[in-house]
Amino acid sequence: MGKLQGMFAVYAASPQPDDPLAALTVGTRPDPTVPDGWVRVSVKAASLNMHDLWTLRGVGIKPDQFPMILGCDGAGVLDDGTEVVLHSVIGAPSWSGDETLDPKRTLLTERHQGTFADTVVVPARNALPKPEGLSFAEGACMGTAWLTAYRMLFVKSELRPGQTILVQGSSGGVATALIQLGRAAGFRVWATGRSEEKRALASELGAHATFESGARLPERVDGVFETVGKATWSHSMKSLKPGGVIVVSGSTSGPDANAELQRLFFLQLRVVGSTMGTRDELADLLKFCAITGVRPKIGTELPMRQAEEGFKAMLAGETAGKIVFTH
Repeated sequence: MGKLQGMFAVYAASPQPDDPLAALTVGTRPDPTVPDGWVRVSVKAASLNMHDLWTLRGVGIKPDQFPMILGCDGAGVLDDGTEVVLHSVIGAPSWSGDETLDPKRTLLTERHQGTFADTVVVPARNALPKPEGLSFAEGACMGTAWLTAYRMLFVKSELRPGQTILVQGSSGGVATALIQLGRAAGFRVWATGRSEEKRALASELGAHATFESGARLPERVDGVFETVGKATWSHSMKSLKPGGVIVVSGSTSGPDANAELQRLFFLQLRVVGSTMGTRDELADLLKFCAITGVRPKIGTELPMRQAEEGFKAMLAGETAGKIVFTH
């Protein structure tokens, strides 16, 4: 047998709305070309996000974009040996300012091939120097989950250290990042979890107190951080002080939450949407981690060839921090 042409990759072969794992393929894809202004990155580690499951289902991606290499996040090495962390939001070349507001922005795996491969190509500005003290696996967690959490907490919430925050659903990638970032920055951090195991994880990561999902809290909080949606929304609204804020970056349990508009206007609450983050915010996040010593909680680290195991764990909700694939 001759040598296989192309590179190793984990990809979505076709959209499979009802059985996402049926689309998951571990195999070979063509080596990428490198357009002007882009760079080739030899991938050392990449982390799994809920977004990858949506891609397998065909959400947010046109059918003609398949096959699509999965993986929004990664860390690796440029051709010149520079160690980098990837920023996964790619704005239109003509856009200036906050790229998360660009209507034509895209994420890796939406229009451009992702990081679950030997090699990925990204615009040169999307490859940021990796701090020395951060491993490739840790760096691979930064671009989506940790950046999303950083923007929610430090850019969108308008909250101050010393105030109390509630993180709903404490074991997912964004939630674990919020707990760690909030603790390191001097917030009083409370978290909810569906199981004793998930609540223990939140405590281990720095939560000052943990509660069962939907539990009545000892007092109302200044801000709630939401990635769960329908299942926790009413509890989030009821948990806020007058004038408090909910920052929302996801709705994994379903988007059709009851808005509770009477509570919203009567208590003058704020509901703020937040999506991903900017390149500059990622640069600041990397510096924050270097300065504070905060590191992402990696729940599972697997060779990329065993990616299916990681996908199964995420699909089953068996997360305890980030799932990372390494080369």
